[in-house]
Amino acid sequence: HGNLELELSVFRAQWMSELKPTSGSSGSQKGPLRYADLKKKQDLAREEQARELFLKAVEEERNGAVYEAIKYYRRAMQLVPDIEFKINYCRTPDPDGNEGHGEVADLLANFQQQLILQDMSQKICEPEVEMTQTHISALPLEVMMYIFRWVVSSELDLRALEQLSLVCRGFYVCARDPEIWRSACLRVWGRTCTKIVPFNSWREMFLERPRVRFDGVYISKTSYIRQGEESLDGFYRAWHQVEYYRYLRFFPDGQVMMLTTPEDPLVTVPRLRSRNCRIDSVLFGHYRLSQDTDNQTKVFVVVSKRKEEKVAEYQKTRFCRRNLTPEPERSFHVGLQLSSGGRQRFNKLVWIHHSCHITYRSTGETVITAFDMDKMYTPFFFARVKSYTAVSERPL
Repeated sequence: HGNLELELSVFRAQWMSELKPTSGSSGSQKGPLRYADLKKKQDLAREEQARELFLKAVEEERNGAVYEAIKYYRRAMQLVPDIEFKINYCRTPDPDGNEGHGEVADLLANFQQQLILQDMSQKICEPEVEMTQTHISALPLEVMMYIFRWVVSSELDLRALEQLSLVCRGFYVCARDPEIWRSACLRVWGRTCTKIVPFNSWREMFLERPRVRFDGVYISKTSYIRQGEESLDGFYRAWHQVEYYRYLRFFPDGQVMMLTTPEDPLVTVPRLRSRNCRIDSVLFGHYRLSQDTDNQTKVFVVVSKRKEEKVAEYQKTRFCRRNLTPEPERSFHVGLQLSSGGRQRFNKLVWIHHSCHITYRSTGETVITAFDMDKMYTPFFFARVKSYTAVSERPL
């Protein structure tokens, strides 16, 4: 109540000073200007107070105090209703109290300079508290880089490397080592990426250049309605809804697995983790990336059954007199266009070609049957599978 009376008295004094007559035309012009300046200062003060309340609410919400956060949110929006859209979340205050000049343009160079100034060129990090055991900072830099290559692994789990870079400044510098990203690019594109141009770094090339992803599986779901047999009395005819899935699993060494099955992804995806998959209907083969003049990246896949499975089938039927001719070789050729959809990159594969090649061993003749691309060929969408990169078998 006392604060309210004080504010009212201050307001009355300002109001009376503005109502007093002033000499000359210049005095009559200063009145509205003075009032506009005063109103602007009040608005800025109100907005600053609302900003502090809103940021306090955000902090409380992160700490789990939801009810306290709601109170601060309400008070902030009572002062400035659209305060949420006036706050710059990108800029955070310096923990040392020094105001920065916006976002650091080159974070890698900044961290490298800090490590040099702190005389940590021989050690990439230091323990935060005293330890009785040996800290990881005691390892030589060459050993640390070898560990980082194990984190990436032969499956090119660069996502894990990016997460590792969040540990400290030293790990951030090691995770940006050009040789790691160059090795990853060579695994993906081979000799076609001997030059960085037009990219600024090997890391930028790996992140920006179109490629298939290895940390999951591409899934295509197809569903249609099929007419069933007529009932015995001819009174009705059943309709069946048919659903099946196509799976594509790519590997960094150019190998690929393809599977068509009605089983749900929850059952099938874990079984595609290893390239030594024992599912009977799985097709194995290789793929290659091609970038045409239209700047569209295409993926060409050739798959067939494994030779061991063909030999096993032949041994089962070799004593059967009815089957004297050798089994023809069948392979499937698939063409897909790589694109991005939604928030993820390179997560969509659109059908552009599908054909079956049958080669008869007796004559050497090859018969090619091309399939029409209709609505039954739905696009593949990528689904990340954490278990595919949970274990490292070999380093990069």
